Amino acid sequence: MTQAQEKQLRNTLLLLLGALIWGVAFVAQSVGSGYVGPYTFLAARSWLACVFLAGLMLVRRADRRRRGTGLPFWIHPRTLFCGGALCGTALFAASAAQQAGVGSTTTAKAGFLTALYVVLVPLLGIFAGRRPGRRLCLCVVVSLIGLYLLCLAGRGSLSLTGGEWLLLLCALLFSFQIMLVDRYSPRLDGVQLSFVQFFVTAVLSTVFMLIFESPTLPQLLGAGTSILYCGILSSGVGYTLQIVGQKDLDPTIASLAMCMESVFSALAGWIVLGQTLSPVETLGCVLMFVAIVGAQIPDKKKT
Repeated sequence: MTQAQEKQLRNTLLLLLGALIWGVAFVAQSVGSGYVGPYTFLAARSWLACVFLAGLMLVRRADRRRRGTGLPFWIHPRTLFCGGALCGTALFAASAAQQAGVGSTTTAKAGFLTALYVVLVPLLGIFAGRRPGRRLCLCVVVSLIGLYLLCLAGRGSLSLTGGEWLLLLCALLFSFQIMLVDRYSPRLDGVQLSFVQFFVTAVLSTVFMLIFESPTLPQLLGAGTSILYCGILSSGVGYTLQIVGQKDLDPTIASLAMCMESVFSALAGWIVLGQTLSPVETLGCVLMFVAIVGAQIPDKKKT
């Protein structure tokens, strides 16, 4: 195995580890929702993520000084704070919808419904003048069939629950957040952009927490383990693994590795919480996963 192949394998494993952390986070969010409201949970995990990323930025700053790199601490500050504010607002809206919906359904459904952003992002590209190919249209149809089998088959009516609607809204909002990150990240430092967007998310969720919720210390202690996991591991470590893993890695391999988040969420719900899916719901998960993977594979360029 060549050195380049070893690096590709290492980075792929790092992204799979990140996907595993994010998948298990659905279990932590589900458990935490039983103790505190969505805004309280989101505020606590976002402030923890800020602390983690601030520490990471200080370590990088010290390393730059040691090497004599004369870069300023904040890179392109005006663009950073503008982009971070927009990304953070979208992240707050998406995360709040996800946290409000995750406690009302299984972690498998939450994971696969959230992962629909993978299909929605290229679909929303229509409004940016990008024409979707036949494969993407097919992926949309397959994902809708999977959604029906996962959430609607076996029910007396063709209606989603309130939590499932929130998770679909979450997928749409995450699509906008991803498009905003895609717009600003090429011009900015990734860790700094992440810190600013988490800071904005933390401030907004704290304001909404103070208006709509009244958390108590026993409630926070009950959700403490879940908050620590989501704040440090899911937001801090998971994001760092994504930054390191995506560097010099084929985008198709990277996207397919991160798609495993939805599969890991289903496995974590089964192992940790004992949640099971019927054969029809399992088939729905499989179809949605096929659609998610298919939407990630880039079209072949015509010569």
